[in-house]
Amino acid sequence: ERVATDNKPIDTGASLDRDYNPLVRRLVGFKLPTIAAVNGPAVGAGANLALACDILLFARSAYLQEVFTRIGLVPDAGGTWFLPRLVGLKRALALSLTAERIAADECEKLGIAWKVFDDAVFAAEVGKFAAALSAGPTLAYRLTKQALNASYGNDLATQLDLERDSQRQAGQSADFREGVLAFLQKRPARFEGK
Repeated sequence: ERVATDNKPIDTGASLDRDYNPLVRRLVGFKLPTIAAVNGPAVGAGANLALACDILLFARSAYLQEVFTRIGLVPDAGGTWFLPRLVGLKRALALSLTAERIAADECEKLGIAWKVFDDAVFAAEVGKFAAALSAGPTLAYRLTKQALNASYGNDLATQLDLERDSQRQAGQSADFREGVLAFLQKRPARFEGK
């Protein structure tokens, strides 16, 4: 994006409407779990695109940084929505206002990163994690993601009804039958997403 050097105002929101916000909505609305593999600096909108994913895996040398205030801007690409839900309002404010780097190990402590892997094995570990996740019960994953995302806007009674309806749907699936059979036969389940 171009920088204003001639004192003419620029529309800094245009790229958000055109590029970033549709991507954030797509990541959050994607039916299956999304994984962010952060193997370097995740800064500004890049940090917030990572936060839009369901599971974040970090290389030990990677970091997250809400750098916006350093150039007089406001966190965007969902940062003001995701970060307080992950770390709490006060920490989100401090991280956003100070623009401090959050090292991978600290991201794990704060509940942002699910796992941190040494740099030398990062790609292999991410591959193993993704392969294991993709072999799971994708219908149950989809229903779980929907239920958890809906929980922020639901009261308890509504959430309990959603859980019941989701459980009913999952309980009628071939994956559920396979999961129970595999458990009884003491073997790994072979889910098909049905």
